[in-house]
Amino acid sequence: MIQTQHKIHFKSGRRSRKELSGGVATPQPTGRLPRITKLMALAIRLDHLIKTGQVTDQAELARVGHVSRARLTQIMNLLYLAPDIQEELLHLPVTVNGQDAIIERDLRAIAGMVSWKEQREARKHTEARHIR
Repeated sequence: MIQTQHKIHFKSGRRSRKELSGGVATPQPTGRLPRITKLMALAIRLDHLIKTGQVTDQAELARVGHVSRARLTQIMNLLYLAPDIQEELLHLPVTVNGQDAIIERDLRAIAGMVSWKEQREARKHTEARHIR
């Protein structure tokens, strides 16, 4: 009798059916996206839904999303951040373990500032606080 050894892995096929696949499985990415990255992307998506008329206003979004209007306002206020800060939030590196370096609560006061220059200065101070 002849015996052989092969490395195999299973992958999800059509209709969630498991299929046998030869070779080595593709490595799963380690870490996770920071929560603030997800919230920034969500704010942009929700703003798009309002602008295209798919939903009428933030109150309807809150009802559909099963969140309070206050929480939805906090998320949507991220859109008031300077464009470069928004870009930075969308491209943060993944968090491997532990807490995220930037949390949404730290950005609430910054988003309330009218001047983008003031926002950038305040952002530098919050960054320095997290480096310690």
